[in-house]
Amino acid sequence: MNLEKKKQLAKRVLKVGKEKIIFLEPRLNEIKEAITKQDIRDLHREGAIIVKGKKGRKKSVKKKSRSRGNIRKKPNIEKREYMTLTRKIRKYLSELKKQGKISNEDFNTARKKTRNKEFKNMVHIKEYIGGLKK
Repeated sequence: MNLEKKKQLAKRVLKVGKEKIIFLEPRLNEIKEAITKQDIRDLHREGAIIVKGKKGRKKSVKKKSRSRGNIRKKPNIEKREYMTLTRKIRKYLSELKKQGKISNEDFNTARKKTRNKEFKNMVHIKEYIGGLKK
């Protein structure tokens, strides 16, 4: 009795390899008569078709899924925030320098402090410059 086609059908229905499927000898006639996917499912539920279990480490350790192709990562959020803040502060400082409200030395020290992330936001730098004027 050639049951290759039945094995292929069972393979597709039960989603396992052909080698994992075992047909029980006493129930071969029922398996031979099975035509539809539902018939195969019923026979599996009844125990006429057995699926071998996993062996080895695969049972305990799943393989890590690898992503394929190009992965485009977004730039670091902290870096983006730092860039926007420093640009705002530098623009503000250059405006103050053009208007003559701060000296060159104060401008340079404020820029260095900006570079070293000493100012958290625009309010902080405005307080710092307010302290310089006094």
